Amino acid sequence: MIRNLARDVGAFTSNVFFVTGETTALVDAGANFDLVARLDEHLDDLDRLYLTHTHPDHVENVAAVRDAFGVETWGYDTDSEYVDNAIEDGESVPIGDDEYEALFTPGHSPDHLCFYAEETGVCFAGDLVFANGSFGRTDLEGGDRPTLVESIRYLHDVVDGGLSALYVGHGPSVTERPLDDVEIALQASQMG
Repeated sequence: MIRNLARDVGAFTSNVFFVTGETTALVDAGANFDLVARLDEHLDDLDRLYLTHTHPDHVENVAAVRDAFGVETWGYDTDSEYVDNAIEDGESVPIGDDEYEALFTPGHSPDHLCFYAEETGVCFAGDLVFANGSFGRTDLEGGDRPTLVESIRYLHDVVDGGLSALYVGHGPSVTERPLDDVEIALQASQMG
């Protein structure tokens, strides 16, 4: 089961996906709300915390989650204080009951990852793409529009034909025709 623990938070935060199964995991930690209290409602133990990238709105709650659950974090750049274990492009990681392929997708940030489970068609897209064809901004430090376009193309090529659900860093998840949203993002990101 995938549940967004930040769904009704009024403050600025990223979505925080809690995935149950063989490997109980979080995808991103969010900011500006008490994530530990929300986790305490659902579990006694947490196996892993994955980070799509280390912008503040995705990592502010990392320290509290580490302290409360003794969990290590996984992300692209171990030079970041938020990342304990490196994940390489193409590496397989367990989330819930499935194996996800890590896709290195910089452009919004230089350390951005998406996670895609080919068997189920589920993708955690972070801030690469969003519902309705929106895509991550590139005006923050480390952002680069041409790199973002290539990353969206990479995601599109990997998920083409198999995408069933897109869980994004902000806003609603896409569970109906999610490949359409990725294609619109690819087209729109190439303009301007």
